[in-house]
Amino acid sequence: MGAMNVGQSAPYWEAFTVAQGAAATIYSILERRSAIDPSSTEGERPKSITGTIELRNVHFNYPSRPDVKILQGVSLSVEPGQTVALVGSSGCGKSTCIQLIQRFYDATAGHVMLDKEPIQNLNIGWLRDQIGVVGQEPVLFATTITENIRYGREGVSAEDIEAAAQEANAHDFIMKLPKKYETQVGDRGVQMSGGQKQRVAIARALVKQPRILLLDEATSALDNQSEAIVQQALDKVLYPHTTLVPY
Repeated sequence: MGAMNVGQSAPYWEAFTVAQGAAATIYSILERRSAIDPSSTEGERPKSITGTIELRNVHFNYPSRPDVKILQGVSLSVEPGQTVALVGSSGCGKSTCIQLIQRFYDATAGHVMLDKEPIQNLNIGWLRDQIGVVGQEPVLFATTITENIRYGREGVSAEDIEAAAQEANAHDFIMKLPKKYETQVGDRGVQMSGGQKQRVAIARALVKQPRILLLDEATSALDNQSEAIVQQALDKVLYPHTTLVPY
């Protein structure tokens, strides 16, 4: 009887051994520190910035494709309150510049600077707090409009949320909804039109009160009518931010 039970349990022991090895692999991955650690407490946190962005002779290739040169000797300076369009064909590196400024990657060579300070010297969480980003596909969560805007800045007041929505040309359409700011947007904002989602995303970026705005093809996925409405919102908020707009 005992021998039979041991024999019957053998497959389970084998599965347990495999699972144990898999768990060890998972834990080793979870314990790895990213080369760019967003939770790091290191780095400078200036009390104030003007928002000057500079790319100085920047070279870059993605780590997964080291043989493909994305940026080669790119230099660019954007002054406070200035709006600069990055224009080029698809795949030429416009969005890569946006990612480098947020320090999702480090340049292979050259420097990305904020107020003449290499961004590697700055606390990464602080750096990203200075930047508002609106992308091509706005990410909304299955909660209220209020919470989706508040996600841009923890602890923000209802008054600040409404002010950001007004700046983003979102307040009027929100107030026409049955539950106004407490309206549930649905999974990925399915209850809202493309233009409405984008304006909520703009409000989320603005509620941070950032010095820098990065608008990564923010209207390219919209129909003509929605694009015109969102563009009006963007035109209102560009100044006094330092703004980069890839096209």
